[in-house]
Amino acid sequence: MKIAVIEDEKPHRDLLVHYLNQWSRGQERSVTVEAFESGEGFWFWYEAERDFDVIFVDIQMSGMNGMELARKVRKLDQNVVIVFATGVSDYLEEGYEVEALHYLIKPLSKEKIERCMEKALERRRQERFVTLHTGDEIVKVSVECINYVEARGRGCVVGRMRVQEGMEVRESLSELEGLLDPEQFMRCHRSYLCRIANIRRISREDVEFDDGSIIPVSRRLYSQVNQRFIAYFRRD
Repeated sequence: MKIAVIEDEKPHRDLLVHYLNQWSRGQERSVTVEAFESGEGFWFWYEAERDFDVIFVDIQMSGMNGMELARKVRKLDQNVVIVFATGVSDYLEEGYEVEALHYLIKPLSKEKIERCMEKALERRRQERFVTLHTGDEIVKVSVECINYVEARGRGCVVGRMRVQEGMEVRESLSELEGLLDPEQFMRCHRSYLCRIANIRRISREDVEFDDGSIIPVSRRLYSQVNQRFIAYFRRD
């Protein structure tokens, strides 16, 4: 596991790194903690590497603040766990936008960090991933972040939450239909699979997802998709 700490005040940065290193010594897995003193410094690293599992970021930093940084990160990575460390609680509503796991209100403590990391580990355990081929690379994608799969040519385009451009993969629609859980994904059109849990609205012409992206629904499949959508959100 790789953890980033982005904090422009050295005493807070050192304390958070210290608590995380203390926590890591009790883990059976390898844990690495990297510290950055600015949002810009972290972004320069992250844009190229994108290899962190958890990011602790102070919201109120000079230059690029923590909320700006979190928005930029989310455009590239839907899976990384984001935790805000801040002296104020004024940004809770904005935090929902970037799916922050937690707000740590300063002053920090060892107990707060331990509880937060347990939540982070639980989220990582609950996530399901699928490995897909993009050109010459193999990419791990969180299933929960997939809105839809569109057949295109011999492969597919995978539409992910809050990512503007679809990801082109070599797998066919039939192959992906076999890889993805049929309890979560279904055909809404001969060329599309959709993830039921991510749907916001269904009409007789299209399906709209929580992030505003839209795909078509066929007249033949509209009734089935609508029934599954209703059943999913009425479940206990």
